[in-house]
Amino acid sequence: MSQEFPPLPILFQDEHFVAINKPHNLLVHRSSIAADESVFALQLLRDQLNCWVSPCHRLDRKTSGVLLFALSAEADKEVKKQFEAHTIQKKYLALVRGYLPETGMTDRPLEREKGGFQDAITHFRCLQQVELQIEVSRYPTSRYSLAEISPETGRMHQIRRHFAQLRHYLIGDKTYGECKHNKMFEEKFDLHTMLLHAQELVFTHPFTQESIRIIAPMNEEFTRILAAIGMNTEGL
Repeated sequence: MSQEFPPLPILFQDEHFVAINKPHNLLVHRSSIAADESVFALQLLRDQLNCWVSPCHRLDRKTSGVLLFALSAEADKEVKKQFEAHTIQKKYLALVRGYLPETGMTDRPLEREKGGFQDAITHFRCLQQVELQIEVSRYPTSRYSLAEISPETGRMHQIRRHFAQLRHYLIGDKTYGECKHNKMFEEKFDLHTMLLHAQELVFTHPFTQESIRIIAPMNEEFTRILAAIGMNTEGL
């Protein structure tokens, strides 16, 4: 049975665009990889606003946060030019395994589904660190970092794949993550989603030329976990 969702939280709206704070565990649109699902952000928002909408980009099903929709084909076309040119600024928050350095970046190419590689660039900085007196794998304690992540490119699963390459696996990521840490968070903290949140999106409005900055408050599940492990959730 599909999960039921309340009305989608609107973060920004004008005559050309609308942005929502997408809940985690909600697909953006129909997909062959989840053929059994019948609830999608696209249809929910269309019915909520009673108008045509088109997603300007994608977020993974278990990623929450800023999701921008166009309200016309022209608006969709114009803003997608900015996504393709990598001029739109995006900022994510993630809980990852291990202690991150203060700042860093990775530019390892990522393999396409159909073969070959794509350039991919991800910048990050460490916001907080915590060490838990919980044994995971062969270590008597476990360490985690809250990361602020700014992908310069927008490849499929870029953040998740890049952090897996760095061995700073995202907590709750069942595809690229580390199963022992995921299992510990499930058993100790009742976590059943991925801790990745699209916190901020900045773009140039193609019709007014204004700089539009949209911020999505972190979802309750993410803040609950951060508080449970002793991290500061103020301002997130």
